[in-house]
Amino acid sequence: MAEHYYAKGQLNQMIFQNQQTQFSIASISVVETDIDIDEKDLVVKGHFPALTHGNDYIFYGQMQNHPKFGDQLNVFTYEKELPKTEDSLVKYLASDLFYGIGEKTASKIVDTLGLNAVDDILRDESKLDEVVGLKAETKKQFIADLRLHQGFEQVTVELAKYGVGLQLAQKLYDVYAENTIKQLQDNPYDFVFYVDGFGFQRADEIAKTIGIEDNHPTRVQAGILHVLDEESTNGHVYVELPSLVTRLNELLFRGQTEETKQSLHDYLNQLVDDELIVMEADRIYLPQLYFAEEGVASQLTRLLETNEDLTFDESELMAAIGDVEEQEGIAYGEEQYEAVKKALNEKVMLLTGGPGTGKTTVVKGILHCYEALFQKKEQKKQSDYILAAPTGRAAKRLTESTGIKAKTIHSLLGWSGEEEFEYNASNQLSGKVMIVDEFSMVDIWLANRLLKAVPADMKVIFVGDEDQLPSVGPGQVLADLLASQSIPVCRLQDIYRQKNDSYIIKLAHDIKHDQLPEQSVGKKADFNFIDTSSDYAVDTIEKIVTKALEKGYSMRDIQVLAPMYKTKVGIHELNDSLQQIFNPKEESKRELLHFQSVYRTGDKVIQLVNQPEKDVFNGDIGEIVAVKDAKEADSNKDELIINFEGLEVSYTRQDLNQIMLAYAISIHKSQGSEFPIVIMPIVRPFKRMLVKNLIYTAVTRGKASLIICGDYDIFLEGLQKGDAYERRTTLVSRIQAFLGHNVEQVPQSAEQNLENAEVDEQEEFSPYDFMS
Repeated sequence: MAEHYYAKGQLNQMIFQNQQTQFSIASISVVETDIDIDEKDLVVKGHFPALTHGNDYIFYGQMQNHPKFGDQLNVFTYEKELPKTEDSLVKYLASDLFYGIGEKTASKIVDTLGLNAVDDILRDESKLDEVVGLKAETKKQFIADLRLHQGFEQVTVELAKYGVGLQLAQKLYDVYAENTIKQLQDNPYDFVFYVDGFGFQRADEIAKTIGIEDNHPTRVQAGILHVLDEESTNGHVYVELPSLVTRLNELLFRGQTEETKQSLHDYLNQLVDDELIVMEADRIYLPQLYFAEEGVASQLTRLLETNEDLTFDESELMAAIGDVEEQEGIAYGEEQYEAVKKALNEKVMLLTGGPGTGKTTVVKGILHCYEALFQKKEQKKQSDYILAAPTGRAAKRLTESTGIKAKTIHSLLGWSGEEEFEYNASNQLSGKVMIVDEFSMVDIWLANRLLKAVPADMKVIFVGDEDQLPSVGPGQVLADLLASQSIPVCRLQDIYRQKNDSYIIKLAHDIKHDQLPEQSVGKKADFNFIDTSSDYAVDTIEKIVTKALEKGYSMRDIQVLAPMYKTKVGIHELNDSLQQIFNPKEESKRELLHFQSVYRTGDKVIQLVNQPEKDVFNGDIGEIVAVKDAKEADSNKDELIINFEGLEVSYTRQDLNQIMLAYAISIHKSQGSEFPIVIMPIVRPFKRMLVKNLIYTAVTRGKASLIICGDYDIFLEGLQKGDAYERRTTLVSRIQAFLGHNVEQVPQSAEQNLENAEVDEQEEFSPYDFMS
């Protein structure tokens, strides 16, 4: 085993920082070490945040010899030492790290509490009351800043004893703050479900060091929920029992015996009794997913079985369509006309079709004709029409195409950010017609929430492209609704939008129908496939972007899409590179360094999580319009101001894990959006991720120009993996069972659950509560 060393010193220079991976290389001036070196300077490298001049740091790690740069300390963990003299401690407390604490106040704190002031205050906040003359607000802010800057260092030192490095320590601290160590010692399995990147195996190793036995109920329960949760992140709603038992034996007991098999069945039965899982036949569900499927089936049945007396004369419909044609300067085809007619006749309808088939044209027709035929005696009310989409950008596109304000589904339902929605089964939406666009992106949980809020007298049209990616969350709702053959469907197949013989649209339909040529096609007016290897892909993309900017295109016009975050052609690497082209460092542009990320005025960024209280949602793209330091900001903290399509939102440092640069984004995040120019690398490192619907989704994001860089053989190979990731769901059989179709019925236990008026109220339950 390699020997561990330490080195204490101060920063000379930050040599390298990767903005996304938090990997850093620095030169320090050594004042104390157990390493046998003659030089006073030492290079340290590892995952640690930016170091600051004037502070003493102690690094722990292993020595490595780089063939070009010589001896280096590969850092596992580090700690920042507090000043050792009263003068240096006063300077530290009076620094910019602590807002509102000047040199005079810092001297008071040190004079009163001495050299152990920081440790004493962190242990007991009331110690600060001994300092005369401190305002309550100043105390509160100082304690918060002190915990922010010192708490993390203390936690990392403790976590290092359990083999947790700096990068993961930061994630743990973001969730649990100063309670991180207590939580780890109480139940490390909790981290598996609440901290990205903290795997079950790591929790298992820590559990052994603190004495949790292999057959301890907490461990086994965590293992079962871990497998179910892992499967749900892959889109599956349930796991088959034999598969689950096999996985659990491998995960928990390293092999299957009759004793362990029986033990697992006992634990499963106990979890069923405790309502932590649902078992139906040989299928095991997390409760919120089981009841979400039943909820969708029951709510659709409720809507479909509601009688509606809407009649109109065929000539009236033709006249109304004629009005739309005149206003829009278009001509409806027979397929589109029939789609509008069906939508007006049916209570619930699915409208699906590829790019250029006229889905938006049909939506306009539905809205106009409904108003003309059923509201001609009333004054038009926009509140009668509810338009929604899963993402902010998709909602904006729907607004622009129809002239009626569209909202995200979360915003429409009044999501609070927790489990609660303002609109639900007991407080339903009001309106006559609801149209939900990009419905392929909606997962089973959100679909259930939406349908619960739909009143019985509302007409519902779901619009989407069945060949696009399914939702990021569990389920494949649009595909299952189509497969159930229980809901009226209109499939648009004729291509109408063929502007300038658009090759993008042709390519999309060729992908859809498996009709691509074996050899790469030549350059077209709106398409180009550039043959390049992964080694040169980033360079090729940089040249394309530079050329586009020279031609007058803007940052908003150009979007790079990639399927993976890591690798040398991944999203992180692309963003680092493209930032220097789109928004290079300038003296006139302010910057904010957050760990290894640099955000500057003018940067394009993407929201990574839903924040309903700010009215910004996962996938929203904005631009940094201001960078404020703590002295300028109302929050007394460093801030970024980001403009999301006219909405300005402020972010302090603690919020910055919610965003990332967006010059390159994932194909999943691009759903619901269109961009004038799309650039997409398809190279060998992406091979395992490339499947037909992923590529199809990326291709259909390009509005005016699509450029693919990579290997055509890899491109074709990906398109042949269309069914590689089929999801396990039971929504089709549930819908058919509810509607009385002659199919395998839902088991009696499930039917009994449905006798309750609010069958899915158990969704509020968290399967991980027992672990907290």
